[in-house]
Amino acid sequence: MRFMVIVKASPESEAGQMPSEELLAAMGAYNEELLKAGVMLAGEGLHPSARGVRVQFSGKNRTVVAGPFAQTKELIAGFWIFQVQSLQEAIDWVKRCPNPMVSDSEIEIRQIFEAEDFGETLTPELREQEERLRAQLSNQS
Repeated sequence: MRFMVIVKASPESEAGQMPSEELLAAMGAYNEELLKAGVMLAGEGLHPSARGVRVQFSGKNRTVVAGPFAQTKELIAGFWIFQVQSLQEAIDWVKRCPNPMVSDSEIEIRQIFEAEDFGETLTPELREQEERLRAQLSNQS
């Protein structure tokens, strides 16, 4: 099972405050532990929303809205992709994570859809396309 582990933004991360050397070292050690255990497939931090945009969809219309965005608690400061056997295993790994922020923080865990989750709506043609795209992605790495 794959899970996206979402680090929620904080007022400090949205202000562009960089983590301390101590926090970077702790997170680096945690990431090494994840890699050695074969759990981490990817992981990145994100710039503050002031450096991002949102594209809003309404029918055929597209509107680009520049950040920063309100509601820090709804914003993402970073993420990991974990490959584990269960939600509980993902939870156990996240509980071992150093607090990723200077202040109180929150990490959300969401399971990633797999092809079989779509059942019959993923036709053989769509499944073949999905497999071809994933193969192309692996070759880019």
